[in-house]
Amino acid sequence: MHDMTVDRTALRGDCENCFGLCCVALPFARSADFAIDKPAGRECPNLGADHRCGIHARLRQSGFTGCTVYDCFGAGQKVSLVTFGGRDRRTAAPEEARRMSEVFPVVRQLHELLWYLTEALGLPAARPIHDDLRRTLARTEELTRLSPEELIALDVPAHRQDVNVLLLRTSELARAGIRGRKKERRGADLMGARLRGADLRGANLRGACLIAADLTGADLRGADLIGADLRDTRLADADLTGAFFLTQPQLNAARGSAGTGLPESVTRPAHWTAL
Repeated sequence: MHDMTVDRTALRGDCENCFGLCCVALPFARSADFAIDKPAGRECPNLGADHRCGIHARLRQSGFTGCTVYDCFGAGQKVSLVTFGGRDRRTAAPEEARRMSEVFPVVRQLHELLWYLTEALGLPAARPIHDDLRRTLARTEELTRLSPEELIALDVPAHRQDVNVLLLRTSELARAGIRGRKKERRGADLMGARLRGADLRGANLRGACLIAADLTGADLRGADLIGADLRDTRLADADLTGAFFLTQPQLNAARGSAGTGLPESVTRPAHWTAL
């Protein structure tokens, strides 16, 4: 069990094998990100009979930018096919359908942790703690396979804290090998900051607010970006190769270009081509 690894493809949303859980379980409010209000547990009116989004190809133009920057890290198909054995939410008993909406956010949090742990195991610098990472990865995967009742009762914050200890140590080890002075910007308020061309190699940007910051041409190689808010962050021609704990939702929320260097764990957002 300690040698377990997780296929990254299983940690990306697969709408073909999900009953549209994110379109039901999650709430959103009318704003710049969403065109309408929707409470938790109610179907989005754009959800079709086939459990697919009817406006997926034009979400941004329709006022649903928030949907384009969301990813369940594979929790949708796990809950649909594993936790509830492929039972259709719409034909399930009301109580079971309600449990699906309650379980989905829990599994989504656990799958996000699986993403980070899998990335940590791919960092050679973190080799001294690979055994601990493997054990924690295996334990986290076990938690995702609990019964609905056990998942609802699970203390996710406590488990997240245990994982975070390892992720912090991973960050220290990964950034230690980067030459030069490494900037400490953990939790910093850098909203709208002018950081064009900044040298942020090996920087600690955990939880930093970088909303609408200008990082055009910045060097972010080897930076820790876990939890950084990259909404509308300008990343044109920035170099993020080797940056770690960067997720696809973070990247989807940013503004980049064809010249933006990216780590192999993420893909270039389609909407960047117009920038």
